[in-house]
Amino acid sequence: MKSFKVLTVCLGNICRSPAAQGILETVAKESRIFLELDSAGTAAYHVGNKPDSRSIASLRQVNIDISSQSARQVCEEDFYNFDWIVAMDKANLANLEKLQPADSRACVVMFGEFCERAQFGEVDDPYYGGDEGFVHMREHLTAISQAFVAHLETL
Repeated sequence: MKSFKVLTVCLGNICRSPAAQGILETVAKESRIFLELDSAGTAAYHVGNKPDSRSIASLRQVNIDISSQSARQVCEEDFYNFDWIVAMDKANLANLEKLQPADSRACVVMFGEFCERAQFGEVDDPYYGGDEGFVHMREHLTAISQAFVAHLETL
């Protein structure tokens, strides 16, 4: 069985990246690969906090529990410890590329690159919107997660 370490990254690590982590865990269980997952933010706004209650509720609707996750900030060691670091949008990708040491092993990419439904490869940040934005985020991340896992199965 193939195994990969994947870090999902958004800005504050309370909406998109913890949701992506939870969804990837679920999708990977139905695949021929094993994923070791974590999530982080490029900013330290919410370090130590649980995911946004709307992210938790949206994923709970599809029996995925992310309530035990805790926000943290990306650190230099992540670039050495993970095979893949997947960014939710271009701003976070640019920040990751600035932080990435030249000799690190991580493949840093836009998560949405793996799914045609992602406009410009980005996952919209639902933080300043209503509950419907979190449902849309969940559906979008599910499609991307399925495509990403399918890609990993080909490696």
